[in-house]
Amino acid sequence: MGNDIQELIEMLYTMVKEAWGLPLSSEKCVLERDKVLDLIETIQNQLPTEVAEAKRLVDARDAFITNAKREAENISRAAEERAKQLVNEQEIYRTAKAKSEEMIANADRYATEVKRSAGVFVDEMLKRSEETVSKALDDLNRAREGFKQATRTAAAPTVAEKIDVPMDEE
Repeated sequence: MGNDIQELIEMLYTMVKEAWGLPLSSEKCVLERDKVLDLIETIQNQLPTEVAEAKRLVDARDAFITNAKREAENISRAAEERAKQLVNEQEIYRTAKAKSEEMIANADRYATEVKRSAGVFVDEMLKRSEETVSKALDDLNRAREGFKQATRTAAAPTVAEKIDVPMDEE
């Protein structure tokens, strides 16, 4: 269908909101079962896609962090090799060592910030997915309760049957 879950839920909500009401009941309505079931099935089919997208984002974040750490290690290794070359000259050695430590500290801060940012982003995506799933579940439960109510109303006994009053026989 090409719609995201939020759009499908909004379509389902609109269908229920705009459905014809049953006489003498403001809480019950008539819906086209096939259309509602098709929307629910589409939502069910797309949920794994949404979850897979969140997993893909987590995996991308992990790969990004791994690359940042690898880059930090490469920078550290390069700084150490450079420092060894300059070991005979004390002042140059001290300067190189300080610079490598600064680079390592910057790389560590960078990796930490990237990890924190990615975590916040993934958490927000998971939160949105959770809210969407929760809203969809609430909407489905309300729709189901409406269907149950409609079924009960259709099968309810008449007042005369409830109080067991004999009908006039003429």
